[in-house]
Amino acid sequence: MPRPRKRLHGTAGQDKEGPAGKRAKAKNPGEAPATVEKSSPGETSALKKCGNNVSSYWLMKSEPESRLEKGVDVKFSIEDLQAQPKQTTCWDGVRNYQARNFLRAMKLGQEAFFYHSNCKEPGIAGLVKIVKEAYPDHTQFEKSNPHYDPSSKKDNPKWSMVDVQFVRTMKRFIPLAELRTHHQAHKATGGPLQNMALFTLQRLSVQPLTRGKTGPVLGHPHARVALATHLC
Repeated sequence: MPRPRKRLHGTAGQDKEGPAGKRAKAKNPGEAPATVEKSSPGETSALKKCGNNVSSYWLMKSEPESRLEKGVDVKFSIEDLQAQPKQTTCWDGVRNYQARNFLRAMKLGQEAFFYHSNCKEPGIAGLVKIVKEAYPDHTQFEKSNPHYDPSSKKDNPKWSMVDVQFVRTMKRFIPLAELRTHHQAHKATGGPLQNMALFTLQRLSVQPLTRGKTGPVLGHPHARVALATHLC
């Protein structure tokens, strides 16, 4: 019986802050439609500024509410991950080149915020850790899969995925509206959230974060990874 799919997406869904999200998966080895989403000039420019300064922390988007894509429900919430065998799953379906490159940059043991995307109340729902580094995404070769990419070849696969494991749900759900409030305030003051990729690179379903110098700034002492973070 197929498991709920984990959604990481590129073009199909939108949060209130802009398109992004993660797609579901069908199998448990270890995000976006088959149509490849091109990075915008603004995204490319911002990402080039990062150089090799890739963070040890990440934000990964997934859709917690049912939505059919090519007949497949791409719903995958933090609770769905928690219910998986060993609370572990592959993060498949990413079809944005920059997001894919970030997946390939992830290292074993690094942590990521699990962000509920394209839903009634988007926001950070939990924490996960990387338990297997990047390897070929099997969904790119499956014709029945919403993320099938006929241009990708098995001897030279375009798309990668990682395996993630549930760490815990947040003690307090952190909604997008709250994140946006801090982002706007930090834009005015030069604070650590002023360039947060959730708002500056909205289409990316996998985003790097760097630890802020001031520690947690959202009144959320239970978060392991400071939300005083910014892209590069």
